[in-house]
Amino acid sequence: MIIFIGLIVMCGGIVWGFTHGGGKLGDLFHIGEIVTILSVAVGSMIIMSPLKVLIQAIKLTMGILKGAPFKKSDFEDVLKVMYELFVLGRRNGMIALEEHVMNPTASSLFKKYPSFHSNHAALDFFCDGLRPIVDGRIKPDQLAPLMEKSLATVEHEKHTVPLVVSKVADALPGIGIVAAVLGIVLTMGAISGDVSLVGEKIGAALTGTLLGVFLCYGIVGPIATNMEFYNHGEMNYLNCIKEAVVAFANGLPPLVAVEVGRRVLDEDMRPSAAELETMLKTLGAQK
Repeated sequence: MIIFIGLIVMCGGIVWGFTHGGGKLGDLFHIGEIVTILSVAVGSMIIMSPLKVLIQAIKLTMGILKGAPFKKSDFEDVLKVMYELFVLGRRNGMIALEEHVMNPTASSLFKKYPSFHSNHAALDFFCDGLRPIVDGRIKPDQLAPLMEKSLATVEHEKHTVPLVVSKVADALPGIGIVAAVLGIVLTMGAISGDVSLVGEKIGAALTGTLLGVFLCYGIVGPIATNMEFYNHGEMNYLNCIKEAVVAFANGLPPLVAVEVGRRVLDEDMRPSAAELETMLKTLGAQK
């Protein structure tokens, strides 16, 4: 929603500024310039990106239109589910976690928290972290670098879409010039005609440059930045899981391990220490 507010403010200011000076809105819209710029921009993105990245770009664009990837309640849920699982492991031994981490989609514990259970990437990351500890393949102090490698891989993959979108944004002023030059070529063909017609064609050509610059700095560039913030929210979620799992694997009590995870969350999504304690005590009372 906030993106649409920004677009309204930006476009409203441009329209007011242009019409206030006596301009007509129709003079800004020339289908030839618009089609040229958009086709070159989309075509260049297709050329520079693997199919996987293009699909991710579409999904990420739809994601940022909806807002932040997680609500505060989603972070509270992941803290709760980790606490419940850690308590189970502390009371009954790590072997008690096997049925949950080996088949997470069927876990009755995970199903209690739909926002976590439906997040397949986070669910797999959580279980992949606990699995080698549960089956005894690695020592607890070896878990942190293992999960950090997984996080680094995810972060690298998430960086590709904003990188591609940023490159398209950087190219748009030049693409706008291409469209403008095409318009000037058409104008040269009509140079011997009516002077007013020549003026209209030059004006149409200049809208190509205008549109290219506007798309670069007003829409595509800001979208690329918004994608970075969106990805940061997802990485913050995974980092919370990593810190809590590593803390628990190294012997910290469940409450303290979850507290470690809480402390890496962004301020606006992080429950206070008192809120966390109350939340987890309530969980214990419900059992």
